[in-house]
Amino acid sequence: MASHKVSYVRDRAWTLAVLAVITVVVHTFYTAVVRPRAETWIEDQREYAATHPGYTPERSIYVIIRDAEQEATIILAIWALVLAGLRLRELKAQRALLSADLMRVPPGTVILPEDTREYLRQLENLPGKQGDAVVPRVLRGALKRFGVTGNVQDASTTVHNVCESETARLDSELAILRFSVWATPAFGFVGTVRGIGLALQGAQLAFEGDTSAVTAGLGVSFNSTLVALVLSILLMYILHEIQLAQERLVLDAEVYTEEQLINRLYSGARKDPRSTRAATTTSGVSPAVSGATER
Repeated sequence: MASHKVSYVRDRAWTLAVLAVITVVVHTFYTAVVRPRAETWIEDQREYAATHPGYTPERSIYVIIRDAEQEATIILAIWALVLAGLRLRELKAQRALLSADLMRVPPGTVILPEDTREYLRQLENLPGKQGDAVVPRVLRGALKRFGVTGNVQDASTTVHNVCESETARLDSELAILRFSVWATPAFGFVGTVRGIGLALQGAQLAFEGDTSAVTAGLGVSFNSTLVALVLSILLMYILHEIQLAQERLVLDAEVYTEEQLINRLYSGARKDPRSTRAATTTSGVSPAVSGATER
């Protein structure tokens, strides 16, 4: 439990550190590029409109994204994209295990209940994060169950149950990504409310003929909404693709386990350890191969 808690704290600290770095980089870009160019663009448009009656000022991307709410929305969107990219890379690495011979079982060999310890040892010695991937976890669950009960049906049922729990586990690991996807449009809607508030504050001036305050407030509102909606559509699509990739990974892991493990299990009578060792010593044939011959 302590190791899981430390891992959780380390993971959350790392994700928050990524958010802090993105915030610094984006804010620096806004200070040095976005806001100065937006102010310059607005002044140029005002001067041109003053000398050309009836001219409608053009819009600039710098003006659309210049406010604080758009900056916060973009920061969270980039954070979500980084988390999504890391998640997709992890899922790709786990899918690569479906093509690997994790069990290292020779062709034509069956697995007896007393053989499960050796195969469990192989899976537990997998390097790095491979041992905590979906496929090894499902294989270990089936081997442990078969080693205890010696029943192939119990092992097959365990595969299905472990796959269901793995689906829930993978889904729970998307909590931070889901939060960032939710917070991205939320900050945009904050800008929408603030812009409407600014427009209402300038309503009295509008009655007197000065509509600049109302125009500025509505500009903040509409620009925030536009940025939030565009980014939220993109992030929701990416989140959907990640969920689909996770579901496919678990389903393929279940099929892989059925083919590579369950179909090779043999629930015959347990052998006496002394007779197994004697057979191995005299004939040089492993218990697993001997089980295959008897079958």
